[in-house]
Amino acid sequence: MNILVCIKQVPDMESRFKVNGTGDWYDEADLAYRMNEYDEYAVEQAVQLKEQLGNQPEITVLSIGADRVGEALKKALAMGCDKAVQVQDNDSARKDPWQIANIIAAFAGDKNFDVIFTGMQSQDRGSAQVGVTVAEILGHNCASTLVGFEYADGVVTAKRELEGGVKSVVKVPVPALVTCQLGLNVPRYPTLPNIMKAKKKELQLVPVASLLKEEAATGTEKLYPPVKSGGGIVLEGDLGDIADRLLGILKEKTTVMK
Repeated sequence: MNILVCIKQVPDMESRFKVNGTGDWYDEADLAYRMNEYDEYAVEQAVQLKEQLGNQPEITVLSIGADRVGEALKKALAMGCDKAVQVQDNDSARKDPWQIANIIAAFAGDKNFDVIFTGMQSQDRGSAQVGVTVAEILGHNCASTLVGFEYADGVVTAKRELEGGVKSVVKVPVPALVTCQLGLNVPRYPTLPNIMKAKKKELQLVPVASLLKEEAATGTEKLYPPVKSGGGIVLEGDLGDIADRLLGILKEKTTVMK
């Protein structure tokens, strides 16, 4: 079996974000970066599948971006992936989901991957389009938003999370692509020995120009922080006084008491 995992490096969500000078993305200076959370579930599930099958499958992990994405790739290697591919692109943030999906599909097209794992969505752009679009381009079977995964006899049994907490179970023959959701598993922490082993694993560099042949289908027109609304009021003191003040505020500032 041949397995591909697609990951993305995103800013730590605890970072302080500022809109960049052109107003179409955030300023990437002074941000800390990490592997996209949903992609960690994808890596973990791929490694679990490899372990289930006697460590025979080979796992390739792929990421698109500047040199810094090497850190995310090293983590995936330390978690159990066998080799890494960095599609070199210093302007990956400007690529829309259609272009990103085409880059991945162009790389995977002749590799005969049996199962492709991706995160459900990225934490920065959040389109949830890349994984399913890759499956469509490649003609692979697809199941999205997985919270359960089983494999046997060439068939993936996928437990999917739907709206309103409803779950569904589908069977998907390989070759298949699945997108991974919170709750699918608990990603392992790379151990020190595995971190050291990861340094010796193969890292292939691929220029983005050799894979991308598609123009963008969408573009970001403007990025801006939400408009700040009025602050709340904390009422303190005797309960009777608080009740009177609350009634006064409701009459003055709302239509509740009219």
